[in-house]
Amino acid sequence: MPDEPAPPGQRADARRNRERILEAAREVIGEQGTDASLRDVARRADVGLGTLYRHFPTRDTLLEALLRAGFGDLTEQADVLAGADLPPERALADWLGAFIGWAGTFRGLPASLTATLADPQSALHASCLGMREAGGRLLRAAQDAGRIRTDVDGTDLFALVNALSWITGQAPTLAARRDHLLALVLDGLAHPGSRPNG
Repeated sequence: MPDEPAPPGQRADARRNRERILEAAREVIGEQGTDASLRDVARRADVGLGTLYRHFPTRDTLLEALLRAGFGDLTEQADVLAGADLPPERALADWLGAFIGWAGTFRGLPASLTATLADPQSALHASCLGMREAGGRLLRAAQDAGRIRTDVDGTDLFALVNALSWITGQAPTLAARRDHLLALVLDGLAHPGSRPNG
């Protein structure tokens, strides 16, 4: 995952510190999850805690810097799928599968993403919003085609697949059943008239 670009005009040593913090955060959060100790991140980056906080004042700003590329990739993937010659429900299912796989990148990430729904001031909220809106467009296209229930909105969808990502991250046996569980969720979302016996 590429590093977030450093702010323009930042001194070379400050840029190096920022890059070291991001690399250390990727490692530490990969090992400990999104609730990892920021003190451990600073120690691994060989910088003081104050230096870490100068670059990333909150845990969310650090996570947002780490996750920005993933949010962007999912947004772009939604746009590609929307323009592809696919049934809209297939495009939605493919995107949800990609989202669930990505949300399992770091332990605790689904919980962090869910928390963004309730905190519009969070750095993660703004970064995640574009990705959620892109998924919402795929949802609406499938609804307009009569394939997905009309009483489902983007927040419902995000909550469901985020929960599925969390569940499958809890045990290897569940992770192996991720595609089956997603199919069950999609079946529950299907418009009654789109089912074979609907």
